[in-house]
Amino acid sequence: MNTQWHNKKVLVTGAGGFIGSHLVERLVEQGAQVRAFVRYNSRADLGLLKMASPEVRSQVEVIGGDLRDDDAVKQAVKGCQIVLHLGALISIPYSYHHPVEVAQTNLIGTLNVLMACREYGVERLVHTSTSEVYGTARQTPISEAHPLQGQSPYSASKIGADKLAESFYCAFNVPVVTIRPFNTYGPRQSARAVIPTVITQALTKPVVKLGNVNTTRDFTFVQDTVNGFLLASHAQGAEGKTINLGTGSEIRIGDLVEKIVSKVNRPVEIRVDEERLRPEASEVYRLISDNSQARESLGWQPETDLDSGLEQTIQWVGRHLDLYRVGVYEF
Repeated sequence: MNTQWHNKKVLVTGAGGFIGSHLVERLVEQGAQVRAFVRYNSRADLGLLKMASPEVRSQVEVIGGDLRDDDAVKQAVKGCQIVLHLGALISIPYSYHHPVEVAQTNLIGTLNVLMACREYGVERLVHTSTSEVYGTARQTPISEAHPLQGQSPYSASKIGADKLAESFYCAFNVPVVTIRPFNTYGPRQSARAVIPTVITQALTKPVVKLGNVNTTRDFTFVQDTVNGFLLASHAQGAEGKTINLGTGSEIRIGDLVEKIVSKVNRPVEIRVDEERLRPEASEVYRLISDNSQARESLGWQPETDLDSGLEQTIQWVGRHLDLYRVGVYEF
């Protein structure tokens, strides 16, 4: 147990999501008093928090609500010392079809979190950005000073949310740190993302269907991303900063697929599926992080290499194939 977290009252929004559920688990292990904000539905669905052990779940206060509801957000923030804001609608293809919902959730939802944190005087707010705000790299590696490019409604909504966070630090001195992860992957990730999409098909199908295989990405294992959030919650002098979390290396998606297929050790054909291609001007062709600020400001560095992370992810997905609709294009 880390005494830094002992009995700290912490809110995690988006706690039922991929990264959020791992973060809740780690906070409980560290001794924090965790409140988990999940999107309400009549089934009282915990999302991926249901994958946590009963012991962990028994120590978490779960609140259902909607980020767009300012009263629900205020009730969730009240009494908390640290807020980790991960809640968002994150799918780029979904944002093509439902830009209003994405904008409302990501912009107004973040505004509600910022206002509540200001009202209740939290010690630290960690706001989650995304490497998608950079768009296709104009120069590499991508530092936090890289221009922001709204190449999809999703990325535009996150640019807006990031700027709201910046404004609340500048105008109201809200102690916010913006964390900008680069392509987090690992156990529990949905088939909306490329790595589980490839793994599920490679384990079970003769053909792996994909979108653009010539783009490059900087993949960060989920536990490394979680470490970044924990460090950002306490790092002295980090308020007001935006900090990349990435490995600083890139891999072409086609090469990533070949790496996964070799680890699965099944003969498969790789086929480009037109339905999975983004509009050309919306495609982000290259992402690779400059993580020097994370190293300097947070003392963070990635600990899991891609091969090890993929092996852990393949093993987990193989045990949980029932959670996936293999081969169906999820957006």
